[in-house]
Amino acid sequence: MAAVAGATEHPAGPAWTAQPAANGPGQGEGRPYFYLEGLPGSVLEDRLSVTNPGPEPVTVRLRGADAYNTGNGGFAVRGAHGSTGTGAWLRTASAEVTVPGRTRADVPVSFTVPEGAQPGDHPGAIVAESGGRSVGVRVQLRVGGPTLAALTVEDVTVSGGTIHYTLVNRGNAVLVPRLSVGADGVFGTLLRRGARALPVELLPGQRVRLTEPWRDVPSLDSATVRLRVTAAGGAHDEATASAVFVPWAPVTGGALLLLAAVAAGVYGLRRGTRRGAHDYGAVPAPDLRQHSDERHLVKAGAES
Repeated sequence: MAAVAGATEHPAGPAWTAQPAANGPGQGEGRPYFYLEGLPGSVLEDRLSVTNPGPEPVTVRLRGADAYNTGNGGFAVRGAHGSTGTGAWLRTASAEVTVPGRTRADVPVSFTVPEGAQPGDHPGAIVAESGGRSVGVRVQLRVGGPTLAALTVEDVTVSGGTIHYTLVNRGNAVLVPRLSVGADGVFGTLLRRGARALPVELLPGQRVRLTEPWRDVPSLDSATVRLRVTAAGGAHDEATASAVFVPWAPVTGGALLLLAAVAAGVYGLRRGTRRGAHDYGAVPAPDLRQHSDERHLVKAGAES
């Protein structure tokens, strides 16, 4: 995976840079990314500028790569193998370029759009590599034809003070989603957040797993959480999830007290039962003194 231009850590001293060349005089440092548009079967051309501010020559290797979203919504590009879209359609005038010190080299690049290419956005990058450093220069290539903006929000769950959800781009255009959040409980409204743009560019066919903080969750309530997402081109969707909030520490303490009370009651009941059996079911002990007196009288009568 190569990083987006400017995202890599520079070594000590001046570092070489790569970016789209300026289209004409007076355009300063050039464009932040490539943007190209054409029909299937067309060939699109542009130039990449590689600048070496250091005193020594530097040799930079160049290749094309498809782009994709990381699991949390970041922008990344494929490795040396595995590209089937823009990365495979891209060709540079040379696979590597050597740039003398304090010099800039402009390298021609071309994109051959296949006849059967699907309409819509095909994000990618030109990856430049040298000396263990890798920079990706973004390419936004759009193939002419019907464009569909469509997305869904799925798998909404609530865990503690965090709402988890998944966004899926089901169309063929790059989307910047906007999210609004609401939650209602038994006792009324718990959360309202108006629509705001998320810091994510959702690429066609990609899915990302995101989170939304909810710091002021209720201590005791049953809530319905609703997420609504929108994007340019009419894309929209919404999903809900249920969440139950219980103060487990007090509940646990109360349960222990209840169990202790029940145990005490059962013990008292069993003890009372044993006492009742002793009071009403025992046989009286014989009166030994009475028996002795009777034997004495019998003996005296025999002597008389």
